Amino acid sequence: MSVRRLAKVQPTSFAFSEATKAKADWWIAKYPADRRQSAVIPILWLIQKQEGWCSEPSLRATAELLGMAYIRVLEVATFYTMFMLEPVGTSALIQVCGTTPCMLRGAGDLMKVCKSKIGPKDVLSADGRFTWQEVECLGACVNAPMAQINDYYFEDLTAESMAQIIDDFAAGKTPERGSYIGRTNSAPDGGPLTLKDPSLYDGSAAKPITVIPNSQPAKEPA
Repeated sequence: MSVRRLAKVQPTSFAFSEATKAKADWWIAKYPADRRQSAVIPILWLIQKQEGWCSEPSLRATAELLGMAYIRVLEVATFYTMFMLEPVGTSALIQVCGTTPCMLRGAGDLMKVCKSKIGPKDVLSADGRFTWQEVECLGACVNAPMAQINDYYFEDLTAESMAQIIDDFAAGKTPERGSYIGRTNSAPDGGPLTLKDPSLYDGSAAKPITVIPNSQPAKEPA
């Protein structure tokens, strides 16, 4: 794993919003008082949802809230790549899977579109609205190539559909998430090929259970 460091430019302070603090307290209450530090990951996630990333002041605020050493919070934030350590796009954080199945299916073309429309990877766009990254496997190999954009998966992408998605975000729209070829979950392209009989799922193939009124269990022989 590459070394992950905090951004060179940091805000002077951080404050929990009222909603974030309430949710943080909810998480802390899930643990015994002497184990409140166990809430560090969900609280960092809440901070990221509030700010878009985890700044150095926010890590110190987390340490103070949980009564733990700052270095311990820093260790968590720098270990897990789900935590952004520098500002990311306010409209879209695009994480393109670059692992083998996606690369074989055209992930490189998606990255070319991102570079053309947004700029270099891992760099905030000039307007502050977009960031794109190449990441490791996101676990949707059947629907390759794919990308996670903000909180959702966009699957079965092409260069054209990726370009349209970026344009939609730029226009303030909310692009449709999921498969871009109409695939249902991880079903084959074109729909299921087996287990297609509706009676397998609607209960009509189940045999009725015969209930004998006032029946008594047979007595064991003496």
